[in-house]
Amino acid sequence: MTSPGPEVIVIEESQGREEPLELDPTRLLPGSALPGQAVRNIFTDHTGRFFAGIWRSGTGSWRVAYTENELCVLTAGKVRISDGDGRSWTFGPGECFVMPAGFTGIWEVLEPASKFYAIYEPPGES
Repeated sequence: MTSPGPEVIVIEESQGREEPLELDPTRLLPGSALPGQAVRNIFTDHTGRFFAGIWRSGTGSWRVAYTENELCVLTAGKVRISDGDGRSWTFGPGECFVMPAGFTGIWEVLEPASKFYAIYEPPGES
């Protein structure tokens, strides 16, 4: 008898255990309060490079430098992302976007926000 294959993973806000995130205070923009943040990681693949779950944050602004590729689906609140070239993007509930590896800029939570995320961390360069 063969064992069943993998099953579909449903991502819901009631799954998993929510854990607080500690944002490095040195990444905050001047005048920004340290936002309360939490993550509920629901899935990690066998390689440890792919993750999916739920993130939430209070208001605040901080610098980001992505080494990973992240698919985001905002479920509540409002965020603005800006890059060093003066471009910015604002997202609200139901909007979907990708943060590509190599992106650097500013992440601002304008209204308390939550998102579904799927993150792939590519292997480091040899």
